[in-house]
Amino acid sequence: MVLVFAESKNGQFKKATFEAVTYGKQTADILGVECHAIVIGSADNPAHLGQYGASKVHHINNNALDHFSSQSYTAAIAKAAEIIGASTVIVNHSSTGKSLVGRLAVKMNAGSVAGANHLPEIKDGVFTVKKNVFSGKAIAEYKISSKNRVLSLMGNTLKPEVTGSDAPVEIVDLPVGESKLQVISTDLQQGTVAPLPEAELVVSAGRGMKGPENWGIIEDLANVLGATTACSRPVADTGWRPHHEHVGQTGVAIRPNLYIAAGISGAIQHLAGVNSSKCIVVINKDSEAPFFKAATYGVCADLFDVVPKLTEAIKKAKA
Repeated sequence: MVLVFAESKNGQFKKATFEAVTYGKQTADILGVECHAIVIGSADNPAHLGQYGASKVHHINNNALDHFSSQSYTAAIAKAAEIIGASTVIVNHSSTGKSLVGRLAVKMNAGSVAGANHLPEIKDGVFTVKKNVFSGKAIAEYKISSKNRVLSLMGNTLKPEVTGSDAPVEIVDLPVGESKLQVISTDLQQGTVAPLPEAELVVSAGRGMKGPENWGIIEDLANVLGATTACSRPVADTGWRPHHEHVGQTGVAIRPNLYIAAGISGAIQHLAGVNSSKCIVVINKDSEAPFFKAATYGVCADLFDVVPKLTEAIKKAKA
């Protein structure tokens, strides 16, 4: 049995959750078993997960678990996996999933792979899965020989697929114990199209913008594309943009379908966080900028000329 932790925020399922359920369904097909999902806390329409491949949804509808606690959630997921006989547990490689994968591996005496981005295979009877390593410069193959295994799935690994219909939902009451962590308040970033790890379209800029007062042309381009905005580390460090927009080795690692970088030279630390993007468009007037070597498409020109014209062209194309 494959068990997918269906992560939700404010009762709503994330796009990454549908990806994880799709991945869980395809993994279950490889193993010849069923895929179940587990929902913890309040959630709207958990039966909807069945459309992405879950044949059954286990819902721990406990208000005390509406606020995430890695201790309580680990206990709940591990206990549910034991009850239903799930040997493979899948979580998102989000901040929540990252704090769960290690705890679950210990709790379940399982082998684990954090940040998997390929479907698993059975090679010579051994469960095998791949992930990017060395900042995306290589691919490592992990073999898990233990009975139980825990995987966290990188965002944008595969496209969510609607393959079924609503699944039956079973309300589960598990004694998970009292958490040692008490959540007093939660402050979430608001107004973004999609969180950076989940974003399919990202428009980013660096010190070539010359100052925060010029950021309007980047936001205009992002708005017309329906993209999330991002920035390089120097921009965040100087306070031009909030730190949650910083992408790179020391910031957020992203894997969008399209990454547009304006006025970013492309230092190796920045490339480490974005080089898994499917398509990279670089706009920079410095023809020697190292980013051009990693670009799918490069525009060697002044961003203050190119970006507004690109925005207008996209508006006309959409009209």
